[in-house]
Amino acid sequence: MSLIKKIILGVFVYLIFLVVFIPANWLVGIAPLPNNIKVSGVSGTLWQGSADLVSIDRRLIEQVSWDLNPWTLFIGQLYVDLQIGSRATPVSGQGDISWSLAGVSAENLRFEAPNKFLLGNAKLPFRTMVDGDVSLIVESLKQGTPWCEQLTGKLFLNAIDVKNQFGEYPLGDIALGLSCIDGQVQLMTDDSMNKMGIQGSATLGENNRIVVSAKIKPTHEQPQDLTQALSFLGKQDSQGYYPVNYQGTIPGL
Repeated sequence: MSLIKKIILGVFVYLIFLVVFIPANWLVGIAPLPNNIKVSGVSGTLWQGSADLVSIDRRLIEQVSWDLNPWTLFIGQLYVDLQIGSRATPVSGQGDISWSLAGVSAENLRFEAPNKFLLGNAKLPFRTMVDGDVSLIVESLKQGTPWCEQLTGKLFLNAIDVKNQFGEYPLGDIALGLSCIDGQVQLMTDDSMNKMGIQGSATLGENNRIVVSAKIKPTHEQPQDLTQALSFLGKQDSQGYYPVNYQGTIPGL
């Protein structure tokens, strides 16, 4: 082997080792992160590393770790096994996420967080305060226009307690099915998925526009303040349901 070939081979091997073992904390230090994102306690490499704390708009996420598969780059994809927190942290999650020119895809995605983390500093109408937590399970997701091409999963609202200037509404547990309809995210629930007598859907479209088409009837499990307020929604139908309809942006966003 000639000297020139040896030099070229040596440089090539050096570049491979440089990419494989490039420190994650160095990359974070030079990355043009938005002002609302802070990352600290970074260790490991680009391909396999962790961060002690990630702050997004002052929302704190602990113990973030990732494992990237470099071989998928040869087929035009970026694949990452992402881990967030643990059962002992307020925010936790895990999932297999991939990116390509077609957009983002995910499988077996789980995410759990308290409502206060999700709402952040958003001001809800009628001085509303919401306690409880959210569990999101996504079996499969494929990005599309405006939001999705494919989506299957469930959203669980756990121990939901709503307080505002009109009263107190301990709503308990509500489960919603997730699907994709014409590129829009749709959430659906019925009497078998909650004890509040709620049945219907909410569809999220472009520019945070949401369309709610649902109905609710009195049940023994409903808080008294909620039952007394149902008559303000309109007239009951033949099955005892009151209409719940809304079109506009997501309140508080």
